[in-house]
Amino acid sequence: MNKELKELNLELPKVSTPGGSYVSVNIRGDIAYIAIQFPIINGEHYYKGRLGNELTNDEGYKAMQMCALNVLAQVETKIGMDRIVGLNHFDAYYQSGNNWNDAPKIVNGASDLFLKVLGEKGQHSRAIFGVDKLYGNLCAGLTCSFTIK
Repeated sequence: MNKELKELNLELPKVSTPGGSYVSVNIRGDIAYIAIQFPIINGEHYYKGRLGNELTNDEGYKAMQMCALNVLAQVETKIGMDRIVGLNHFDAYYQSGNNWNDAPKIVNGASDLFLKVLGEKGQHSRAIFGVDKLYGNLCAGLTCSFTIK
């Protein structure tokens, strides 16, 4: 995974800690659930605002990529990449202006990263939800589930 990240000029950030009474990784049997991850890298908040208003599609794509990087950091730190069988599904959340409708394009920021870094193990299904408000006025958030061994 580190080789693939280097080729993309990316690296895993430090893992964040939960902002409430929950755990960031919850394992039940052979499924690991990753709590929502935002475009926060090493404590710094990125991409605040609404897609289509203050933020462009390119910025939204990068925000979703950051969310996916945080997911991978949680997996590496709390589970270990060697235990990953595959990414099952993720739910992507975004906030946008009223007339913006390019969610699939920006969510590809996460999908593309998972596929490039995890290869076949990164194949997944996904759902996309437009919401009125996300934590800290961040434009994107991502939750995931993985099968583990």
